[in-house]
Formats: sequence, structure tokens, C-alpha cells
Amino acid sequence: MGLPDEHIHPHATGRAAQTVQQHQEPQELVFYSGWFCPYVQRSWITLEERGIPYKYKEVNPYKKEKHFLDINPKGLVPAIEYKGKAMYESLILCEFFEDAFPNHEPHILPSDAFDRAYVRLWTDHVAKQIVPGFMRLLQEQDTDKRKTYLEEYYKALRTLCEKVKGPYFLGEQFTLVDVALAPWVVRDYILKENRGYEREAVGNGWSEYAGKLETRESVVKTQSDKAHYAEIYGRYLRNEAQSEAAKAIRAGRPF
Repeated sequence: MGLPDEHIHPHATGRAAQTVQQHQEPQELVFYSGWFCPYVQRSWITLEERGIPYKYKEVNPYKKEKHFLDINPKGLVPAIEYKGKAMYESLILCEFFEDAFPNHEPHILPSDAFDRAYVRLWTDHVAKQIVPGFMRLLQEQDTDKRKTYLEEYYKALRTLCEKVKGPYFLGEQFTLVDVALAPWVVRDYILKENRGYEREAVGNGWSEYAGKLETRESVVKTQSDKAHYAEIYGRYLRNEAQSEAAKAIRAGRPF
């Protein structure tokens, strides 16, 4: 019997489907994607934000075909092929797109060396504090532990929010911090509907910042219809999902 996560909707819908259709011509850069995956959306936002030519290829990472495993032995999306070479990991890909396509603008890393390091520092906070906090709260089945995890999640968001200059993290420039965070912001309705989360409870202008992220054009055009996320995130809410992230949360280890 296959994994239940294999049986996902086979392709993007809504605005994301329109974006996919615009990227079917052959290109030097092939983007291996799963429409449903927030990690994919990080890299996809960056491609769209910067206007980089790419060919979109949908894969189901729960059905690991040989060619895809040759590209990424972990069998995870996102991944790319570029000029005959392969690369993967969402935030690494975002930075690779900066380096490989320097003439495409806007950039998601500032030109100033200190500001670049500062953006990387707070991107690390998103990766190590906010995303795991979201996942723990999403998957937890015990009511009392959910309350604890909700407060921990609020704390991680407030810590970041204190540094947001507005309208985006670093000010007017949309940077890697915003890219890294946006996919979880657009999915926070799942926590609102099922785990008691409220943007207003974070305070410090979080609702306004979250609103700017979720309405950014590159974010909107890489989202599918909400109806197709329901089945996927239902598995997380029941703690039945078999993604590497879900398994890491259950095991209490980093991912």
C-alpha cells in the first residue's frame, strides 16, 4: 500500500495554474516543483519576483521517479536542473538565483554587506523558530500542549515582528526574509481555523505585515485554490502526514 500523501491533487490550480502555463517552454533552468509545498513556494516566489526564465515541471515527491532521484537523492522538492547540473533546498535555491542571474531585478538580497548578513540572520530565525513552531502547533494532538505551542509560536513571530521596518522586513525592499516567511503566512488560516491562532494576538503591526506579504503579486501568483490544500493539511492536523518535515516534528529533531 502506498503512502496516503501520494494521492494529492496532481497539478496547480487558480493563479498558480496560470503561472505554470506561462512556463512550459524549454529553458536552461528546469524547476521541479510540488504545487502544494511551502518550501517550493519560497523558490517559486523568487523566480517570479525576479523574472527569471524557467520551465516548470510538476512532480509528486511521494512517488520518487528515478530521474528526479538522480537530481535530488533526498527525493524532495524544490529542485532544479541548470546547465546540466542539479541543485536543491529551498533557501539555497533562492540564493543561487541571486548569484546565477545577477542582471535580473529586483534582488532579494541587499547590496550592502551588513544588510545582506542581517537578512540572512533573520531568515535563519524564520527557518529555525517560526517554521518549526508552525509545524509543531499544526501537528500536536494534545490540547494542553497546543496552548503551549501557540504561545511559543506567538513569541517567535513577535521576535521577528519587532525588527520589521515596514512595509516589508527591511523596509521597501522585498527580501529573502519575506520570501522565507510568506508561504507560512498564506497558510496561517489553517491555524486560525483549527488551532486558535489569531494574527491580531501577535501585535506590533503583525497583521499589517502579514497582509503585505500575502498580497504581494509573486506570492499570489504561486498559490493554488484553498480547496485543494484542505486534504493535504488535514493529514497534518491529524498528525498523519508522511513528509520529511512532519516526520522530523514527530521525532523532535531539526529539519
